[in-house]
Amino acid sequence: MVTAGDFKNGLTFEMDGSVYQVIEFQHVKPGKGAAFVRTKIKNVITGAVVEKTFSPTDKFENAYIERKDMQYSYNDGDLYYFMDMETFELLPLNKDKLPESFKFVKEEMICKIISYKGNVFGVEPPTFVELEVIDTEPGFAGNTATNTLKPATLETGAQIKVPLFINTGDIIKIDTRTGEYLSRA
Repeated sequence: MVTAGDFKNGLTFEMDGSVYQVIEFQHVKPGKGAAFVRTKIKNVITGAVVEKTFSPTDKFENAYIERKDMQYSYNDGDLYYFMDMETFELLPLNKDKLPESFKFVKEEMICKIISYKGNVFGVEPPTFVELEVIDTEPGFAGNTATNTLKPATLETGAQIKVPLFINTGDIIKIDTRTGEYLSRA
């Protein structure tokens, strides 16, 4: 059990049959009246963010979110298969459970599978990936004075903007959280 007075950023708890994570919290002690806890909480399954106030004595059940490393194996239509590296079992996940940043993941990359009580509700791709540029316009010498970007297609099919000096066949490092080019690999 956890009380609202013990809230900390990142804490997960169960309320009204849903699982929430504390994003922000503030203990408020007004001059008149009882103290309360003002929070911004996120439903970890739907992603909805809500602002709510609690009495510091309100009690909630702790919710333990499991994060497990699994290897992305392949996809078959709308099903994406992940392999447990310990038991070698395949876990099929529907495309709607995958984040937008999954477009940077290629086969055999390790992702974090996020579940609560055995129900998978999310996938976290690696933060940084190295991918090959399979198509981009050629860069010209001398065009590097400004921070000009051009479109490029990566081996996973994702489209991003890269500097002019990047050519087809180059391996580049990408931040999957922002989808931005970081450097040559």
